Amino acid sequence: MELTPGQIQISQLRALYEAWQPVAWPETLWPVVRRSAEVIEQWAQGDEPVYGVNTGFGKLAKIRIPAADLGQLQTNLVRSHAAGVGAPLDEDVVRLIVLLKAASLARGYSGVRESTLRALMDLYDHQIWPVIPCQGSVGASGDLAPLAHLTLTLMGEGEAMVDGEVVPSALALARAGLQPIELGPKEGLALLNGTQVSTALALAGLFDAERVFAAALVAGALSTDAARGSDAPFDARIHEVRGHEGQIRVGKWLRETMQGRDRK
Repeated sequence: MELTPGQIQISQLRALYEAWQPVAWPETLWPVVRRSAEVIEQWAQGDEPVYGVNTGFGKLAKIRIPAADLGQLQTNLVRSHAAGVGAPLDEDVVRLIVLLKAASLARGYSGVRESTLRALMDLYDHQIWPVIPCQGSVGASGDLAPLAHLTLTLMGEGEAMVDGEVVPSALALARAGLQPIELGPKEGLALLNGTQVSTALALAGLFDAERVFAAALVAGALSTDAARGSDAPFDARIHEVRGHEGQIRVGKWLRETMQGRDRK
């Protein structure tokens, strides 16, 4: 399946939530990613303060960070925010999180380097799923704590799940022949900012609700049939008067499903 950043369809995400499958990304995204990273590198080496690149964060925004410490600044940001609690998120949800984060960064507006983005895509390709606690985000400037746990795995820290087994991230990467990344200027900020966790959880809820709803329709039709009930309440004219599109579609589905049944 090919995923185009900015044009990913709900149907694609539903399929990838239900089961892992290989994905491909268009080669046209890489020149944009490289140009974005070059801008960050210029700012990092320049004299002007740029928030999150060569300054501190939040109340420390006016503190200038030496060029030699910019990578460590990002590493410290990730480690300090990896403070989630609770049970780990399910693998299918984490799969969506990794894909959504990669799709966001691949648009070329965040300034991450090509190597960092490829490392994130490698997690998906090798089915290495970061262990992300389910609690710890308010989704304000981003799902900071959960995405910090994702980033820890890229750095070879924290834990990851591989084939149903929780192992140290460093071991998971080594088994796949992958190397931990060292964060560059702004990359920790780019990886932590974003609502990919909230979005993945919302999508999971939507997809699960759709499945339950479909089952409820089948159960309703079968129950009506088993009780020798009438299909008159599903007459199209009744639902057209109400004017609710969803109700009209459900009535049509029930009529068609019950059509031809033995009423004796």
